[in-house]
Amino acid sequence: MPRTALRICPLCEATCGLTLTVDGGRVTGARGDRDDVFSKGFICPKGAAFGDLDADPDRLRAPLVRVDGELREATWAEAFDAVAAGLRPVVETYGPHAVGVVLGNPNVHTMAGALYPPVLIAGLGTRSLFTASTVDQMPKHVSSGLLFGDANAIPVPDLDRTDHLLLIGANPLESNGSLCTAPDFPGRLKALRARGGTLTVIDPRRTRTARLADRHIAVRPGTDALLLAATAHTLFAEGLVDPGDLAPHLQGLGELAAALDAFTPEAVADACDVDADTIRALARELAAAPTAAVYGRIGSCTVPHGTLASWLVDVLNILTGNLDRPGGALFPQAATDRTPRPAGPGRGFALGRWHSRVSRHPEAKGELPLAALAEEIDTATGRGEPIRAVIAVAANPVLSAPDGDRLDKALGSLDFMVSVDPYLNETSRHAHVVLPPPPPAQSPHHDFAFNTLAVRNQVRYTRPAVPLEPGRMAETEILARLVLAATGMHGADPAAVDALVIDQTLGRAAREPHSPVHGRDPEELAGLLTGENGPERRLDMMLRLGPYGDGFGADPDGLTLDRLLAHPHGIDLGPLRPRLPQPLRTRSGKVELLPGPIAADLPRLRAALDERPGGLVLVGRRHLRSNNSWMHNVPALTGGSNRCTLHLHPEDAEALGVRDGEPVRIKGAGGEVTAPAEVTDVVRRGVVSLPHGWGHDRPGTRTRHAAADPGANVNQLLDGSLLDPLSGNAVLNGVPVEVAPLTAAVTKTFRALT
Repeated sequence: MPRTALRICPLCEATCGLTLTVDGGRVTGARGDRDDVFSKGFICPKGAAFGDLDADPDRLRAPLVRVDGELREATWAEAFDAVAAGLRPVVETYGPHAVGVVLGNPNVHTMAGALYPPVLIAGLGTRSLFTASTVDQMPKHVSSGLLFGDANAIPVPDLDRTDHLLLIGANPLESNGSLCTAPDFPGRLKALRARGGTLTVIDPRRTRTARLADRHIAVRPGTDALLLAATAHTLFAEGLVDPGDLAPHLQGLGELAAALDAFTPEAVADACDVDADTIRALARELAAAPTAAVYGRIGSCTVPHGTLASWLVDVLNILTGNLDRPGGALFPQAATDRTPRPAGPGRGFALGRWHSRVSRHPEAKGELPLAALAEEIDTATGRGEPIRAVIAVAANPVLSAPDGDRLDKALGSLDFMVSVDPYLNETSRHAHVVLPPPPPAQSPHHDFAFNTLAVRNQVRYTRPAVPLEPGRMAETEILARLVLAATGMHGADPAAVDALVIDQTLGRAAREPHSPVHGRDPEELAGLLTGENGPERRLDMMLRLGPYGDGFGADPDGLTLDRLLAHPHGIDLGPLRPRLPQPLRTRSGKVELLPGPIAADLPRLRAALDERPGGLVLVGRRHLRSNNSWMHNVPALTGGSNRCTLHLHPEDAEALGVRDGEPVRIKGAGGEVTAPAEVTDVVRRGVVSLPHGWGHDRPGTRTRHAAADPGANVNQLLDGSLLDPLSGNAVLNGVPVEVAPLTAAVTKTFRALT
């Protein structure tokens, strides 16, 4: 008989609650959980297709091990024997930095991805860490680290209470939100409009979000920081700066005003293609609103001045008194956050503690740029060893990093590669061992990362909706065994990994004076933990030590795993609350408005005032039924509007001789690709748009549906040389490209193939 089971959706950052219909161990339907304390029944097409993705016949069901050049199914024991035999000689011969760890976006959508990679990296001792963050949000981490002393202290807009919302480089009606976890983001924006609030969208495309706005400003791509700097300049010039209750927590207000002196609205107008009066109106409206929030996302991060743009987003919130107040931008408090420590000076945030071997890129937040991965493998220098082995967890950088062709060749040259991935895709096809996690219905779920970015404090946990199939291994166990194999402890009980983390965490907590368990016996505390396995015991520990926890009995009403399990639809912990100065970890104990690295990068922004690039520039775009490269193998989530086409303005199309639907060649510094033209006025003149995550046409993959309609890999247009220098983030938007129609013969061939 069919039954229902609850599951938090892992397919985007909205983290909606789902009610799954399960029949005979298979998910046959998914709808929104109306009783979920956070999402209240909202669901998007990705969540509705949960069962299709879960049952994708191309998902690997057993490990693969390369034998005589071919990947063949193997037992789990054989697979981990091969991992240990492949990795340990590299570490022992060339040192830990010769092993690169590559973490993809899906890691933050799983419990295993949150709990085990930090242990793996620490155990290996490698500095060769590359993640999807440096093709996405690293500028926001860096700006937050410099402003607040903590790279993970990211304020989010208080969507449900703000009177004025300014979005720049964000399209939440398609993305469902990012670095701002908000189920039913579209409904929240409509509610803002319904209560008389104002929505302003800054984007070179007239996106679905822009069409909902009161004001849409079609900025020239890549000039976000200039526009925001001029808005901040106007606040100073017109006496509109009013930090209010923030004033005692600020350092450097006067220096900030002087640093922005050159960025007048008139000075930036031509570069941004936004007139000075409009810029002044933006500033005046922000200052006049009872409450306001500025929110920037990937469009303003993946540009030449991404860190400066991310910094200026928070600067505007600060100058208008809207940081850390209801209706503005506040710091969420997740249930698994560390025990809040007393306010006061901290260690601060440092950049460039080490550098990449070839191009000397500085690390940021412990990571090197993903765009540098290929050269770190294929280029010899006198500085250290190249990367000779790669551990890729839920990562497909051949599609997500610049110049996938070069990286494709580099991965093929490795001594050893292990990939944790449910698919044999463009990256994992190079692995010597592929370790496939089970489908999401067979895994537990708690959002460690996204609850630190949620627009309302809440906590939810769902156990697996479906038992593990015979022959499957839990993703948590896969990663625990990978830790053991990579760190010289192959064959040990995987439970030892969780036991070690619990022992270390409780020991540290018992030594911290501000901890609720200060002075207690860590062994006694470990004995109090509940849960069916190591990951659940770790979750219980984090809940008990967290800001709402029971402190291992100190607060009988506090959170524990048992209490959370008794609330299957989650526990509402209330709206976001002002928290300053507690989140600050700067050396001064204040918000440092003009950090040294920011000040040092401002001359580069001033030089951009005189830049007037001609020709066409490229921007990306998102589709509601897609998430990067990992959903194109599900028929229900492809087709219709979710197609890999090049958007270009009708006037540009006419000038180029391009007709709607005809194939065009797009050429950039990294190479060229071909895609159908889609002539549309949703892009401004001079701008073309190609979506991210496509290019499923390489041999040796096993994603049949994706390969049937592969699309073009937009990142092949990039050569990897364009980076935001502070964060190492790849520049993906505002990139010059050339577009031309194909010849008649090539067009005929293209049509036949597609």
